[in-house]
Amino acid sequence: MYIREEAFPFAGPLAVGGAVCAAAGAPVAGAAFLAAAAAVCAFFRDPERTGPASEALILSPADGHLLPVVREGGKVRLSVFMSVFNVHVNRAPWPGRVASRTHHPGRFMAAWKDKASLDNEQVRMVWDTARGPMEVVQIAGLIARRIVSWAIPGREFERGDRIGLIRFGSRVDLYLPEEEVDLLGREGQSVRAGETPLARWRDR
Repeated sequence: MYIREEAFPFAGPLAVGGAVCAAAGAPVAGAAFLAAAAAVCAFFRDPERTGPASEALILSPADGHLLPVVREGGKVRLSVFMSVFNVHVNRAPWPGRVASRTHHPGRFMAAWKDKASLDNEQVRMVWDTARGPMEVVQIAGLIARRIVSWAIPGREFERGDRIGLIRFGSRVDLYLPEEEVDLLGREGQSVRAGETPLARWRDR
């Protein structure tokens, strides 16, 4: 496990503040600053992950718990809500090439609400895969105000590759063709990006 470099602009000043307070004879304040720096580093942790061997399995794109499944327009939406305690690095659910990436400005309501999929700030990615288009949507939440996406259009990813992160609590939606998959995840289930199967492609 390592700490992503995105943590340093937040953790660095806190650590310096802790050192200054300690040197100035304010150990309690110094300890508080250092504890906050450690919490920020924990938020930006990035553990290695190993997924199951079966290539038919579609893995969770995020750590957190699974929200209610939504079926709409021939697609099934699987949504993972990430609290501030979860790992926030997002991963590719299945191999593919990023066909498009679109940023949609919006609100910052609580990410677990169903309307967050429509109204919140988000980055929507369409992937070309061997089984057809797949959509992955990073959604900002009440605390999260910064979406980081490494999924540049034209870039190819393997299942489990890192595709981005969202700072301080958020959500990722995964849209799959309803008639092509069997769902494996269940509402409320705790899931891990790049490890937990959410669905399985049906045999053609």
